[in-house]
Amino acid sequence: MENENVSKNFIEQIIEKDLSEGHCTTVRTRFPPEPNGYLHIGHAKSILLNYGLARKYGGEFHFRFDDTNPTKEKPEFVESIMEDVKWLGADWGDCLFYASDYFEEMYQAAVKLIRKGKAYVSDLSADEIREYRGTLTEPGREDPYAGRSVEENLALFEDMKNGKFEDGSKVLRARIDMASSNINMRDPVLYRVAHMTHHNTGDKWCIYPMYDFAHPIEDAVEGITHSICTLEFEDHRPLYDWVVTELGYRTEESGTPKQIEFAKMYLTNVVTGKRYIKKLVEEGIVDGWDDPRLVSIAALRRRGYTPESIRNFVELCGVSKANSSVDYAMLEYCIREDLKMKRPRMMAVLDPVKVIIDNYPEGQTEYLDVDNNLENPELGSRKVPFTRELYIEREDFMENPPKKYFRMFPGNEVRLMNAYIVKCESFSKDADGKVTEIHCTYDPASRGGNSPDGRKIKGTIHWVSAEHGKKVTVRLYENIVDEELGVYNEDGSLNLNPNSLTVKSGCIAEPALAEAKAYDSFQFVRQGFFCADAKDSRPEQPVFNRIVSLKSSFKMPVN
Repeated sequence: MENENVSKNFIEQIIEKDLSEGHCTTVRTRFPPEPNGYLHIGHAKSILLNYGLARKYGGEFHFRFDDTNPTKEKPEFVESIMEDVKWLGADWGDCLFYASDYFEEMYQAAVKLIRKGKAYVSDLSADEIREYRGTLTEPGREDPYAGRSVEENLALFEDMKNGKFEDGSKVLRARIDMASSNINMRDPVLYRVAHMTHHNTGDKWCIYPMYDFAHPIEDAVEGITHSICTLEFEDHRPLYDWVVTELGYRTEESGTPKQIEFAKMYLTNVVTGKRYIKKLVEEGIVDGWDDPRLVSIAALRRRGYTPESIRNFVELCGVSKANSSVDYAMLEYCIREDLKMKRPRMMAVLDPVKVIIDNYPEGQTEYLDVDNNLENPELGSRKVPFTRELYIEREDFMENPPKKYFRMFPGNEVRLMNAYIVKCESFSKDADGKVTEIHCTYDPASRGGNSPDGRKIKGTIHWVSAEHGKKVTVRLYENIVDEELGVYNEDGSLNLNPNSLTVKSGCIAEPALAEAKAYDSFQFVRQGFFCADAKDSRPEQPVFNRIVSLKSSFKMPVN
């Protein structure tokens, strides 16, 4: 049973008040993306909030594409958005809609406003409309075409629909109040002429409704009870209510749709603007909208984030009326917390140097039992091959180590993880002074953690069999923008980090990792969490994206 003492956010309080006072009997929410780009982490908050509220109150969640602007919309974006919403776990059932499904109803609604004397056709250009609208401190001036008769407006609007006018030559405006203190109420444009093919309706229409007109109609037609928007729509709410009221939308079950605004989720040091991402894609700086350095939902999924980690992140951020920024490190915290108990801990060497155990039998392979996750015994164990020749990380050996360096150096003993204690006897270098081979001896009695004589070994390092290890490619990511200098330069361009991607093609991984499939994720011992790339991995040739490193300076705030 749910704890009744859990505090409710302000939207839940509004919904419960509306239910108790009879504003509606069934809660309906919606997520209305415009298919003009890929969704990003901020949209995840809106998706999960709307879906979560509908589920909490036993209502309906509607997934609706606000496809009223064919100039920027593509089927590719429709498909990616559907995949994102589904992946996050928001189940829309049979409630998938398109704003374009209601174009006829919107047209008739506009005709109704004209008949009521509440809308008129204007010949002003976009620049002239802007000029006539006035400013935040000066009232607007009446449109010179506002005096047209109802009959003339009806005829002109029909001619607009029938393609008799060029793009930009005429618009339909609402007749509200040019002196309103809210600039959105100064006779806003409801329809514009645009001879463009629509991805859903083809060439049927050459006039398209503006978002502020279409949105309340869509909500009303679908019986949406709580239309939850971000804060920038707060000043548009009077227009939303005006459209609903003038068109007389109300049902016993749903009442009239009510717009509620909440604060967006801003992440520090990330790029979410569609025009910036479009430019990065077009210039080949990233390999698509799903490049793992971005924070589109598709990019996070490709990098290896899980729906659970995103849901936990959104929950931790909460719902409020005040804009604030969230540290990207908190998102990383959430994926670490989600994966650390779920994923096996495997061995991969990203910068390999060969180790030869001189006293180990040549040609012999031992299969050692290795726990998949020491903190979660339920994940079981696996067999890992051990041979005379191994690879270790180059950084795990030093010729002249500083104090308190407990890894491999001449004369020192270390433990090879899950295997034996070995002692470094010698090493060789190439002409450039780079270490090429390290020679060791091993203690056969020390297998699997044993230390018969009780000696303490301070250093433990991971390894991979040279004979059985598999070559894999690993990608290490940093922020795509320079965090120290800030996201944007003075001219508004992005301040790109030249080191945002490092590709390591000569990595050696234990054999099981070569069988990884797209989106399979693992913890690489001491390196971080990694995911098999869904785009570039091939059978037996996985490419691993580092999701996140193992450690962070981020600390969860204490309530």
